[in-house]
Amino acid sequence: MYSDYPEGMQTKFLLDEGEMPKRWYNIQADLPGPLDPPLHPATGNAVTPDDLLPIFPMELIRQEMSRERYIDIPAEVQDILTLWRPSPLYRARRLEAALKTPAKIYYKWEGVSPPGSHKPNTAIPQAYYNREEGIERLATETGAGQWGSSLAFATSLFDMECTVYMVRASYEQKPYRKSMMQVYGAECIPSPSPRTESGRMMLERDPETPGSLGIAISEAVEDAASHENTNYALGSVLNHVCLHQTIIGQEALQQLAVAEDYPDVVIGCVGGGSNFSGLSFPFAGEKISGKHPDTDIIAVEPAACPTLTKGLYAYDYGDVAGLTPIMKMFTLGHDFVPPAIHAGGLRYHGASPLLSRLVQDGIIRSAAYYQNEVFEAAVTFARTEGIVVAPEAAHAVKATIDEALRCRETGEAKVILFNNSGHGNFDFSSYEAYFAGGLVDYEYPMDLIKESLSRLPVTG
Repeated sequence: MYSDYPEGMQTKFLLDEGEMPKRWYNIQADLPGPLDPPLHPATGNAVTPDDLLPIFPMELIRQEMSRERYIDIPAEVQDILTLWRPSPLYRARRLEAALKTPAKIYYKWEGVSPPGSHKPNTAIPQAYYNREEGIERLATETGAGQWGSSLAFATSLFDMECTVYMVRASYEQKPYRKSMMQVYGAECIPSPSPRTESGRMMLERDPETPGSLGIAISEAVEDAASHENTNYALGSVLNHVCLHQTIIGQEALQQLAVAEDYPDVVIGCVGGGSNFSGLSFPFAGEKISGKHPDTDIIAVEPAACPTLTKGLYAYDYGDVAGLTPIMKMFTLGHDFVPPAIHAGGLRYHGASPLLSRLVQDGIIRSAAYYQNEVFEAAVTFARTEGIVVAPEAAHAVKATIDEALRCRETGEAKVILFNNSGHGNFDFSSYEAYFAGGLVDYEYPMDLIKESLSRLPVTG
């Protein structure tokens, strides 16, 4: 561990490559009881490893179902991760001063990866395990494009092909993400598309649909299932994805120990839950164990897609067409299509079953914000700390500022940690819309949510 600031005034905490975690932390080992099993969409029975083999490699299936506390990171994966890991932890001293808060604000900066977000933390191992089992091509979906560009980056390193179905609203809002995928050698298709049966079905229903992650997932799963040389890769939600991301929180624990601090509050934005889980699960594990029982862990989402704050904890499909396993999670209904907000990576109807379980058990709480207040917070952060963050990460910035302002009112010197999950260098059309007054603060009506929830699958 080293720092480029005098002792007591550090703003940046760095780890040496040799200090990068060698194992992923699996929070399934520390849950009071096992997760409710995913169900087969055709039979309604608990999913078996054989059911998942058509689209996933066996090692990822094993990780998905494992309750081992730690799982080793392969040496080849570790070697690639050192291109950007360990990522820095920053103390946001200038933001603290601007807010006149007694709170200490730290953030883990994941925008240092080549594609610019936390997503390669799981894209690299997913591509590796697929390559090891002879898979030549991966199909996936992407919302804002950060996952698609990350998987494209990973497959390029392993000499694999990659097809990305990008939610149409984001495809049109963020053309440079598509360009990045093409640079890495991937094919990027706006979703819904006429290429798949599920895409054609959605286009017939609504030719002008902005698309959704649920629709794009259906297309990618259908693509993978219909080609022998192709598997499916998912950038969020599933247990093995959250597992791979825990390298973030494990590094943060080491860095905060050197800073002689421990967070009172841990914050991250949530779409499916990968970056939030990556930072928070190691801290949630310590909360569950009783080591730090009072840590306040906050999952932040858009008011336009309030999965954790207004959704139902129930079994639902992970996609629109009903091709995925039925999972127990917080959901707004699998055919819920949120408005085309600029935080495209947070437009998902469901949430990680692991994250959902922790919210249901009261280990984690949720909060929701509107677009304009989120961008206002992002601008404050950029004008104090210098980083223009992605609209998704800006939700965590907004919650952090609110917590810091509460500390100013109460006089509490809390330690606040948030995950700054990616840069906004390809999101300036979103910032332009904000400055022009063109963002709509949309809150999804409860009657439409209830209508969507009325169509949940019937399970035993």
